[in-house]
This record gives sequence, C-alpha cells and structure tokens, in this order.
Amino acid sequence: MIYKHEDVKQAISDGLLSFPVTDFDEQGRFDAESYRQRLEWFISHEISAVFVAGGTGEFFNLSQEEFREIVRLAVRTVDGKLPVIASAGLSVATGSNFARIAEEEGADGILLMPPYLTECPQDGLVAYARQICDATAISVIYYNRGNGVLSPASVQRLAEACPNLVGLKDGKGDMQALNRVIKTVGDRLAYVGGVPTAEIIAEAYLAMGVNTYSSAVFNFVPDMAVTFYKALRGGDTETVRRISREFFLPFVDLRDNKAGYAVSLIKAGTDIIGRPSGSVRAPLEMPNDDERAKLEALIEKAKSF
Repeated sequence: MIYKHEDVKQAISDGLLSFPVTDFDEQGRFDAESYRQRLEWFISHEISAVFVAGGTGEFFNLSQEEFREIVRLAVRTVDGKLPVIASAGLSVATGSNFARIAEEEGADGILLMPPYLTECPQDGLVAYARQICDATAISVIYYNRGNGVLSPASVQRLAEACPNLVGLKDGKGDMQALNRVIKTVGDRLAYVGGVPTAEIIAEAYLAMGVNTYSSAVFNFVPDMAVTFYKALRGGDTETVRRISREFFLPFVDLRDNKAGYAVSLIKAGTDIIGRPSGSVRAPLEMPNDDERAKLEALIEKAKSF
C-alpha cells in the first residue's frame, strides 16, 4: 500500500476511473504478459485510479491464486503512479481472504462486492461489510448493488464503524436512493457512479455531486472516454449529448441483447482494436458475428469524437 485512506478517497472523488478486463489466453488461462501490457497502456492515459479484477475484470470468475497474481502484477506495473484497487466479497470468509491477499500484494484498497446469492437483511449486510473491513487495513469502497444494497442509515452506521471505508460505488442507478445516501452521510465518503455503462446517466450523477464513474468502454475507446469525461466536467453539453446519442445509446441497446454483455462486449472491443484479451469465461458468452459487426461500427464512430 502506497496511498493512505485520504489519498484513495481523493483519487476516486474526481477523474476517470478505469476497470481493465482480465486477459485470458486461448486455453482460458490468465495471460500475465498481455495483462501487463494492457495496464501499461491504461496508465498512459488520463485516469485517476485502476480497479483490477473488478466486475469488468470477471472477479466472479477468478480463483484466489489468479487473483493474487493479478494484484501482484498490477501493483508492480502501476508502480505507485495511481492507486490500485482490487476486489473482495462473496462471503465474510472469502471476502476477508481476498482483502488480505490484496493487502499482502500491495494494493491500496478493495472494492467490496455484494455477498453471494442470498437475500440479506440490513443488519446482516452491515455485519458482512464491517467484518471484511476489519480484516484489512487498506481502504474499502462498498459496491452498493444487487442483493447488497444498503439503506442510507446502514451506510451511515458502516461509515461510523469502519475508518477504512472511504467510498460508496452506486451500482443501482436509483437517483433518489443515492441522493438520500449522500444527504445522510455527506462528505464522509467519496461517491462513484457504477452502473453498467455509467456514462449513460453521468449527467444525473454529476448533478448530485458524484464527479466520477467507472468506465468499462475505456478498455477499447479510451480517447473517446476521456473526451466524454472532460466534456461532462467542463459543461460542454453539446459534446456530451452528441457522444451519448451516437455512441452510448446504441451501445446500451447492443449491450441489452444478452445478459452479461456489459462484460462480453468489452472483451470483444479489445479484440477489435488489436489489443485482444481472450474470451469471457462461463457462464458469460461472447457476442455473435452480427453483434460484433455493430460494435465495430460504433468503434469506428468513436474515432470521430
């Protein structure tokens, strides 16, 4: 760990956040060299933090051994230039193990994923998150989505109990609920937009003071992703609307063709631009030829921005 809690909080409060895919070879094994090159390419752009083995990076499909190798390689490659955030979750025991691995390998924080499968009462969610926070000294960002959505009061309780909790990533897209959290908890935490293709509601996020979001499309159109973010923060509504209309809206339509395409299309995009990352692992599936052709057309359109 290089970045202290306040440093991580600051980094995720402003600037574009990148979530690289995880590279697999033709046999479906982790491809360390391809991943190293991807990270070097990522940090050559204007971003403020790197989230490795996240949702776009198929955290849910990685073994703990692979996870350790990914975090170790990321920390070594990024080399202190930016905070490196890994993931943890699934259960208290497994999440605590992932958090400890991330800390041992030098990560600056973890993105705490929801618990696996079961519906959860609020007290149980707070206990789940608190126990994993207590298992590590590094910074924690809670991912508020799926079956792990915390109420404003629960977020407040967790923030009061866990000094290393520095942020909340919204994965629900419920602006009213998020606004209630922000009004309740205030600037104790940093807030990050985290719905799939977060750019599509980035203006709504910004209106509530959520200045940044996770950009999955950065994996294959980084220049456009940065242009969009700068236009958003600079108040260039014409550019924001043009890119939204001509790229993000049709991309979301394509993404909605099949469950899991929020990840699968990103991997297809890396291949189209000549930086292949392999196929997704089951239960996800790669796009078909027609869908890939539509994605190619969108990538070509992105060059005009």
